[in-house]
Amino acid sequence: MQHFDLYEWWQPLAVGLGAAALAWVVYRLSQPLVRRVTRHSPVLNAVALRLEPALKWLLPLIALELVWASLPDDLGGIDGMRHWTGIALIAAFTGAAIAAVRGVVDAVALLHPQDVADNLEARRVMTQARVLSRIAIAGLLLAGLAFMLMTFPRARQLGTSLLASAGLSALVIGIAAKSVFGNLLAGLQIALSQPIRIDDVLIVENEWGRVEEITGTYVVLKIWDERRLIIPLQWFIEHPFQNWTRTTSQIIGSVMLWVDYMTDLAPLRTEATRLAQSSQDYDGRVCLLQVVETSESAMQLRLIVSSPSAGQNWDLRCLLREGLIAFLQQHQPQALPRVRAELQQGTAPAQSGLPTGALSRPAEAQPAASAPGAQATGGSEVNTQTGMASLAAPTGGVTPPAAPPG
Repeated sequence: MQHFDLYEWWQPLAVGLGAAALAWVVYRLSQPLVRRVTRHSPVLNAVALRLEPALKWLLPLIALELVWASLPDDLGGIDGMRHWTGIALIAAFTGAAIAAVRGVVDAVALLHPQDVADNLEARRVMTQARVLSRIAIAGLLLAGLAFMLMTFPRARQLGTSLLASAGLSALVIGIAAKSVFGNLLAGLQIALSQPIRIDDVLIVENEWGRVEEITGTYVVLKIWDERRLIIPLQWFIEHPFQNWTRTTSQIIGSVMLWVDYMTDLAPLRTEATRLAQSSQDYDGRVCLLQVVETSESAMQLRLIVSSPSAGQNWDLRCLLREGLIAFLQQHQPQALPRVRAELQQGTAPAQSGLPTGALSRPAEAQPAASAPGAQATGGSEVNTQTGMASLAAPTGGVTPPAAPPG
């Protein structure tokens, strides 16, 4: 076993520190030059900016590794120094590779901005870039850790001893980490087939929201009320869901209204078109008012209208709903739904169990007095203030006696 002798090491240490310092100076002097050379290429510039922190450690470690390699093998402690410097160098290389991957993602984001009206292609590319970059980063981390462990002789011996039971171990690990590997494979499938993308509008578990982030194992859905719904990637492979922006962000929404059969639909259609065209949330594609349902007392109208996005369509539908209700109140108050009842003269059915004379009054019999504001119309009392037929005469209820019993 080699022992560290400070007297033998003062000169190698001075050379190593000098080489590391020289490498750091080269790094500092090369930064402006690299930025100037790569400024015309978004990809190279983004990668260079990401690599700057990693190169600050990588270049001095490379210089130290070269110095240790030039020293004699019989120098005390040289094996340990080479070993730990090699581990640090592997870590620095791993960090530089991860930084380069992130730089490529930054360049893709610059080349495909999402703050444009039609950002479908940008969202598609960004989804692929982010998911694939996370998978690549995970692979680089695993590779770096594996290379570090391989520098330890005992770790290599342990790996050789476990090689015989690798099949059983892989089976056990696969069963234990089924969900983890399932999400990783689902992430790869989503990156390639892209059922969802960054900023897509989804309906998941009856929740409306936008895809805020796609990681290697889960998706973050930003719900309209600022909540966050965390969904495993594998869920999107195994369950159906709605994607409102799969091919385009344009969408058609509907407004439902119940109105009376006496409603004049032509002015209502004109007003709906006027309201839609006056709004900046209307894209001019569809504005159609139709009768889609009827009942015994009213008919249901459906107004469908189109917008550039789901959020704008929601605002437009609220505007049209409020505007049409106000129009009906002002111009067609009779169009509001109402309940109709017809009062007929005659005798009550025999099965009522009451005498006929108790339910009807001879035509010549007239009430001694009428309620204030009421007049006789067609054999029944109609209140001139409300326009409602009185249920007390002459067929609506039991006729009181002409005089109180004596």
